[in-house]
Amino acid sequence: MRDQGFADFDFLIGEWNINNECLNERLAGCTEWHSFPATARVEKVMDGCGNLDQMFVPARGFTGMTLRLYNPETRLWSLYWSDTKSHRLFPPTVGKFENGRGEFYGDDVEGGKPVRVRFLWTAGESPRWEQAFSTDGGGSWEVNWVMRFGRK
Repeated sequence: MRDQGFADFDFLIGEWNINNECLNERLAGCTEWHSFPATARVEKVMDGCGNLDQMFVPARGFTGMTLRLYNPETRLWSLYWSDTKSHRLFPPTVGKFENGRGEFYGDDVEGGKPVRVRFLWTAGESPRWEQAFSTDGGGSWEVNWVMRFGRK
């Protein structure tokens, strides 16, 4: 019998309109935000062991992609992001869902500084994703990107 964790991201399968809100400057004490639209297509891959999304952002001139892979031994998801601006695969954020809310953590570099990265997912009919960075090992967080999803 297949672990139920494989279905954690089933709420996201399909086509979406996305409202993005981004902080104008990260890790600079900025409080000004800007918005831009995007669309996405999310599908299961590898016989349901993961999913792949492509996000199209013509207003900002890039396309992004997330590969999400579930490990039934650890019951954790690994989320990998890449885009046509960076031309690289970012380090994964790793975590799980509990009660319709997913928390995923990883390490990266922003502006030459090491940062702890946090993704928060809220499942449901109108999913929400949030990205935050921490420069103090997770003691405090700066939310810098929020995405709100609506079905196409």
